Amino acid sequence: MTSKSLGVLLALALFLACVPVFAHHSFAAEFDVNQPITLKGVVTKVDWLNPHIYVYMDVKDDAGKTVNWSVEGAPPNTLYRLGWRKDTLKPGDPVTIDAFKAKDGTSTANARQVLLPDGRKVFAGSADDGGPKATPTK
Repeated sequence: MTSKSLGVLLALALFLACVPVFAHHSFAAEFDVNQPITLKGVVTKVDWLNPHIYVYMDVKDDAGKTVNWSVEGAPPNTLYRLGWRKDTLKPGDPVTIDAFKAKDGTSTANARQVLLPDGRKVFAGSADDGGPKATPTK
């Protein structure tokens, strides 16, 4: 292999290593701190994946129509350190999530606090994402 080919491969490897950094977003890029929302509904699906978990839930709107919301949480490792486990929320669980709406007007939000089926309130956001900080729980 020539040194030129090796240089191209090295540059490509460095670029690919940086791709995940470009994919991450801050809270302010996608969500509106001035649009808080409380979602009460039933969990339909939980994606426990990097870079953020997603909780999908059916919520009845003001007209009584069921809307499926996609609610982003912190990264799995962060939630694990906060006491969450993969089975903390399961499909069928009733849940209340305090969140902030997406700027694009879709049924997407960023979670801050979750009232779990067992009555515990837990923080679900990422404290370093630029969004509102955790609120004290009782």
